[in-house]
Amino acid sequence: MIRVGIVGCDSSHCVEFTKRLNHIAIGEDQWVDGAQVVAAWAGSSEITPQQTIGQYVATLKGFGVEIVERPEALIGHIDAVMVETQGGGSHRALAVPFLEAGLPCFVDKPFACSVEDARAMADWAQKAGAALFSSSSLRYALEIQSTLADGTVGPIVGAHAYSPAALHPANPGLFHYGIHAVEPLYALMGPGCEAVWCVFSEGGEVTSGLWNGGRIGTVRGTRQGAHAYGFIAWGEKGVRASAIDAGVIYRELLKRVVAMFETRQAPIDLGETVEIVSFIMAARRSAEGGGARVALA
Repeated sequence: MIRVGIVGCDSSHCVEFTKRLNHIAIGEDQWVDGAQVVAAWAGSSEITPQQTIGQYVATLKGFGVEIVERPEALIGHIDAVMVETQGGGSHRALAVPFLEAGLPCFVDKPFACSVEDARAMADWAQKAGAALFSSSSLRYALEIQSTLADGTVGPIVGAHAYSPAALHPANPGLFHYGIHAVEPLYALMGPGCEAVWCVFSEGGEVTSGLWNGGRIGTVRGTRQGAHAYGFIAWGEKGVRASAIDAGVIYRELLKRVVAMFETRQAPIDLGETVEIVSFIMAARRSAEGGGARVALA
């Protein structure tokens, strides 16, 4: 059994992921085998009140998870780590000690809030030979995966994805919640975006990306009116439009996380993960420039 440590308890993910990995306080249909959360570091947060963090920590203690005083105290007592702090700007500093130790590392969304941080983590992983993986759970929604496998749709020539896109200064632009649409878009389109244009208002935003080969992908982030998750995929053979059911997305993500812990092979190339950070940064610069074309870094 792989022993997992959690770094940062300011997100409900620390509890929800532990339920599924430790087979506790959740239905058997949500269980994920092969790993167990054994210890966690609570940390602080720019996003979540300390009282809420305390509630998450109390729940983890009730599950039998040890709480340590420093994140580095986990090293030597775990086989893999999940960085769960919500603020993407803190991920580089938190992940690097575990990458240096050669531990496989899952970094929750957003991977980083700058291309510099994203590339630095990728470089550390490569130097240390440590597996590194980051993703929104929406990437592994069953509807996305079935579309990619559906021969009646064929290779994707264009896609549109949508999700809520609440804003927070600690995770600017689409980093905070709109990433839940960006990840499904990249799951469908793959890497290779060259430039973006963003139309922004307080109620929402739409980012259009031009991929190599002339393919177009778009993201709509909503902040006004009803919210939902979904996508449209245009393939060479057919078109698929679908809402996304979020009921099993944590389970499906954790299957990939545990597989990465076991094999030490990430399911997504780090170049794509870095490009997603660049996409979101370019969208923000375009919004600030009144919708101007911005090339990806």
